[in-house]
Amino acid sequence: MKITARDIPPRAAWALEQAGVHPLLARLYAARGVRDKEELNERLDRLLPPAGLKGIQQAATLLADAMAQDLRLCVVADYDCDGATACAVAVRGLRLLGAKHVDYLVPDRVTDGYGLTPPIARRVKERGADVLITVDNGIASVEGVAEAKALGLLVLVTDHHLPGPELPAADAMVNPNQPGCTFESKSLAGVGVMFYVLMELRSELRRRGVFDMDSQPRLEPLLTLVALGTVADVVRLDANNRRLVAQGLRRIRAGSMPAGVAALFAAAGRKAPVATTFDFGFALGPRINAAGRLADMTLGIECLLTDDAGRASDLAGQLDTINRERREIEGGMREQAMLMAENLFDESEDPPPAISVFDPDFHEGVVGIVASRIKDKLHRPTFVFAASSAPGKEHELKGSGRSIPGFHLRDALDLVAKRHPGVLLKFGGHAMAAGCTVAAEAFDTFEQALAQVAQEWLDASTLTRRIETDGPLAPEYCSADVVDTLHREVWGQGFAPPTFSEEVVVLSQRLVGEGKNHLSIKLMHQGNPVDAIWFGHTDQLPARVLLAFRLDVNEWRGERKVQFLVEGAEI
Repeated sequence: MKITARDIPPRAAWALEQAGVHPLLARLYAARGVRDKEELNERLDRLLPPAGLKGIQQAATLLADAMAQDLRLCVVADYDCDGATACAVAVRGLRLLGAKHVDYLVPDRVTDGYGLTPPIARRVKERGADVLITVDNGIASVEGVAEAKALGLLVLVTDHHLPGPELPAADAMVNPNQPGCTFESKSLAGVGVMFYVLMELRSELRRRGVFDMDSQPRLEPLLTLVALGTVADVVRLDANNRRLVAQGLRRIRAGSMPAGVAALFAAAGRKAPVATTFDFGFALGPRINAAGRLADMTLGIECLLTDDAGRASDLAGQLDTINRERREIEGGMREQAMLMAENLFDESEDPPPAISVFDPDFHEGVVGIVASRIKDKLHRPTFVFAASSAPGKEHELKGSGRSIPGFHLRDALDLVAKRHPGVLLKFGGHAMAAGCTVAAEAFDTFEQALAQVAQEWLDASTLTRRIETDGPLAPEYCSADVVDTLHREVWGQGFAPPTFSEEVVVLSQRLVGEGKNHLSIKLMHQGNPVDAIWFGHTDQLPARVLLAFRLDVNEWRGERKVQFLVEGAEI
């Protein structure tokens, strides 16, 4: 492992500090590319205007016409947190703006697969819908859109994924990543795209005289869901996304949120008045995602749609139970998969350039999480496969992969498909995450082919795990108040949470936790004793060591003390 410090442009840091930004924040922001305090402006009027999104006017016209004609609308969602929040935003927002008939349908991960398929289009028609609206999917659903059109449905696609070689023939399409779209933020999540469509629809309804600036419904309450979905989908937090997330956090901290969001905070044991992006990504998001992995995402969507506090609490409790089950399944699978991965090489050797594992007892709903855990530990592109549980597909394996910087997973699959025609029955994804389906008898061929591509594309530098940090932490910033200040800011993908690094003296260390799988450390930092913990790590540290760590506050009997959360060590 190599620990490196980010470059901090001194002029930018000085300019931000002179503009009134906290000195430590000024340094952190400068290291993340912020050059002007205005980039940190979180006001709603600083959001990029909807008009920049290609197709958004056609989308607003389609929806306004449909509402004027009292047509029946059906939202086709996706089964992850972004899809669930996008669906809830669509249903809530359309009803808020006057739509009388709004239904939704969410595919089943196992039986339906991903996106708008022809069978899903037929189910939408059978429900009596006139207009089909996709959220967080649809840009690659050429056949599904064609079937919907053949059935006489109007189709609006809202998505944020990368398009394939052919675009669907929808009546309207909004996606910042479609060809010809000049919208500055290409990182909008699916829920963000739907929120923008609602903003433009409200403008269109104003133009039609349905309401004016004073009487129009307020869409701002939906920002709590936009923030949750944006962070949970791990999209890049550019300036526009940070504004969306900051606005949602501000409302949650003030106690203004849907009943389901409040119930999820309670179920997760988190405190809404001090909500952070960490809560979205590691507490609320996984509970909603668990429904799509092990049960039915309808549970998650209903939790986000209900205004009944009692029902919200019940649904959040069910989601929490499912998430606990998911953790148990994942834990067992992770141990087995890790053992299989580590058996691929001797202790004295480096891991192979890419790792693929399969076990017939694996659960396909959590293969992606397990792949991520192996990737994190071994720092190799990793695929984990489970046998398909879809009817008639028992001889197929469904795999989910996670990658490391420098290895584009989707492009790697494309090369495997070209070199070994017929091995990949289906594949798709992005640079860092992808999925594929292979015939059971072709697993060995896939494993060898992926390893071969990795062997060609990766070098010693890429295969070395690196932690980028913000360098040393000055002693005056090692306080609970400063930690609170840092936690209030918006951090996430592409705008990394503050991580510091420096050499420390280890005073004592011991294993803690039920499974004795966490390392509790007492160390000396800048002449002051500090407690630290390294979750999931059991190897003892030397007396002096270079650590990378984040800051947290440990509360015990009313006393709040700074604690280091160790991210890695260079030994």
